[in-house]
Amino acid sequence: MRKLFIEDLELTGKRVLVRLDYNVPGDEVGNVTNDARILASLPTLRHILAEGASLILCSHRSRPKGDEPRYSLRPVARRLEGLIGLPVKMARRKPVISDEVQNMAAALKPGELMMLENLRYDPRERQGRNELARELASLADLFINDAFPVCHRNNASIVGVPKFLTTAYGYQLKNEIEYLSRLLGEVQRPYVGIMGGAKISTKLGVVKSFLGRVDKLLVGGGIAYTFLAALGREVGRSIHEPDYLVYAKDLLLRYPDKIVLPTDNYVVEEIGPEYEARLVEEIPADHMAVDIGDETQKRFAEEIARARTVFWNGPLGYFEDERFAGGTRLVAREVAKLKASGAFTVIGGGDSVAAIDQAGLHYTDYSFVSTGGGASLVFVQGKELPGIAALTDK
Repeated sequence: MRKLFIEDLELTGKRVLVRLDYNVPGDEVGNVTNDARILASLPTLRHILAEGASLILCSHRSRPKGDEPRYSLRPVARRLEGLIGLPVKMARRKPVISDEVQNMAAALKPGELMMLENLRYDPRERQGRNELARELASLADLFINDAFPVCHRNNASIVGVPKFLTTAYGYQLKNEIEYLSRLLGEVQRPYVGIMGGAKISTKLGVVKSFLGRVDKLLVGGGIAYTFLAALGREVGRSIHEPDYLVYAKDLLLRYPDKIVLPTDNYVVEEIGPEYEARLVEEIPADHMAVDIGDETQKRFAEEIARARTVFWNGPLGYFEDERFAGGTRLVAREVAKLKASGAFTVIGGGDSVAAIDQAGLHYTDYSFVSTGGGASLVFVQGKELPGIAALTDK
């Protein structure tokens, strides 16, 4: 059965519940510090309003332990008001669904919008409980899912609401599906994957999948030191996972010509402003690696320069510290250069997006920047996400 797109629905006069991903970063009191995900949602919201419908927006923010004010969506609603040029109504913080919320939704007029509080204030959201899904569905006539970053979750708002309402996907989710799907078919070659981040345990599936597709896989971050330890190299106190050495060794034996590992690294005794990084080929037992070294950066740049298709996910070191961001910034810059030559470049969300911002680059410097870290990693393995599977027209 086919999946409905937002443009397939008759929206005039309808109340439309839209699941978004407004899990945006904030300062210590919750004020929005990066509105990229809010901006990405605007095409869907503007289309619904232009069709003469009213909007009920729902999202989560972070992983609150109970009703934590700093994870409220109120600052997000304020930022959205400035971007869309309309007031955004909100009810009291708790509970997420209340008589007040029901009455506000029922009173909405075409062209008006309201936002629910953080869905994760209600534990039933992450439990995937149908009771919450039914309560959410009762607010509206139609449901739009435009929250790709949580489509790999079996949350009530993602897989539950479609059981009770006609459901379609929005423009941002459409873009995610279309661009990421291109990585699963025939691509321009050379095809280079770049994988960073701390743990191979969270990315083993995508690493295995990509090694069957790419011509080269450039590896940095904690993942690289698990691979190096599997080769019997000294990694000192660098982040690595001893329990996964057997998996790393197996992949190195199966794909010896594809996996490109650091040959030198910047290391420190401890993380802290008083500790200077030094460049080494062999990591001392009492040090930890914090970034790929100069020769490794040069090798990675050469491989990227030859690429015609690139997928990058995860930083190459402790990029949060300016002193250790060199490798990650180099990758961000080198991949950005490729777009002008017609190469297809995709950034897989998560910390890679923060790295782009830190490098002074923009989403438009790449073919596509995914809003979903974990979701994009599941998708590019060729697996169907629960939230996308739930879109099937009943």
